[in-house]
Amino acid sequence: QKNVGLVSEVLTPEARRRLDGYMGIGHNRYATTGKATKARNVQPILVDYRGGKLAIAHNGNLTNARELRGRMEQEGSIFQTTTDSEIVLHLIARSRAGDLVDSAAEALLQVQGALTCLIMDEQRIIGYRDPLGIRPLTLGRLEGMHLLASETCAFDLVGAETVRDVEPGEMVILTREGLTSRRIAPAPAPAQCMFEQVYFSRPDSVVFGEAVNAVRREHGKLLARRHPAEADLVIAIPDSSNAAAQGFAEELGLPFELGLIRNHYVGRTFIVAGTASRVDSVRVKFNPVSQILRGKRVVAVDDSIVRGTTSRKLVDLLFRAGAAEVHFRVASPPVTHPCYYGIDTPTRRELIANLQDVEGIRRFIGATSLGFLDLEDLQASVVRPESYCYACWTGRYPTAVPANGSSVPFD
Repeated sequence: QKNVGLVSEVLTPEARRRLDGYMGIGHNRYATTGKATKARNVQPILVDYRGGKLAIAHNGNLTNARELRGRMEQEGSIFQTTTDSEIVLHLIARSRAGDLVDSAAEALLQVQGALTCLIMDEQRIIGYRDPLGIRPLTLGRLEGMHLLASETCAFDLVGAETVRDVEPGEMVILTREGLTSRRIAPAPAPAQCMFEQVYFSRPDSVVFGEAVNAVRREHGKLLARRHPAEADLVIAIPDSSNAAAQGFAEELGLPFELGLIRNHYVGRTFIVAGTASRVDSVRVKFNPVSQILRGKRVVAVDDSIVRGTTSRKLVDLLFRAGAAEVHFRVASPPVTHPCYYGIDTPTRRELIANLQDVEGIRRFIGATSLGFLDLEDLQASVVRPESYCYACWTGRYPTAVPANGSSVPFD
């Protein structure tokens, strides 16, 4: 059961009642490869091959996807989608190993980049996390059953207990009989995505062994020490910045107010394709509370600035609501480089911090003042800073990246 759109629109009560079986995998993520509007690109991808039915759900991007796909197409392979996840299925189908686990291990060792995935046939579910552990994958348990999820909040919702993270380079195999584990790749120094802590993950999750809410609150405190502001109140750009804004307000002894109300029926503006669409989304997504903002010096805390168009519209909203000053504070450093591991920042020319310095960005968004969290403060916010990837802020990638400069392997 799958389609494009919101989960609530696809997995309706009627659709859920039609689902049957003792195991399954699911996928809920915006597209970073392949056209998001094409239903055939929606995951899990299900195929029939000589071993029976096979499905995959994948979080991340493969940096050698073009090379692998091009080689297989020249050898006669036919692809049904434009997503890089299908490449793994082809590699499994081409393997001469006699067992799915061995075939999957052989296939997974050929791909590079970010690959956290679930592979399922009619007898088992295989969970895998790439050797750098770029994207999270956690093991849970509920009434004798094992579960796998990208975020621990999924376990909380169904009353399951969190067991542990799947280790980088580890494959876990779930069957009726239980769980087995197999390390298929040596794990070098991990390169876990720091943007999970900054933006992607839900604040009620524990990701990479750290409570996201606590990490974001620390971002806000460190940001306040680095870039304080003379202001009357602090507001968040909800919801991913709530904890950082609370930490900022707490550190400076300023009141934290709900100056922007978010419409939860609108998705994240960061992932909306096209500048015009993003601006339109901001108009419906946020509504300022004029009674709180009017005549006040406001600190607005956001988690990041990527393209700048959303921030510009937000600043304008706050001034139109009567704010006397808008001091924009960003709980991460300026994003200067594209991500090749599953974040939709295709080229450097779309990143405002690659084109403008801080003052130029401030003028573009129209804020009274602007301050970003420093990289060293970002690193100080976590227990094991050496285990994270900071490439979107530094340009230092943990793997080889595509020569064409695009994070999206296919159009």
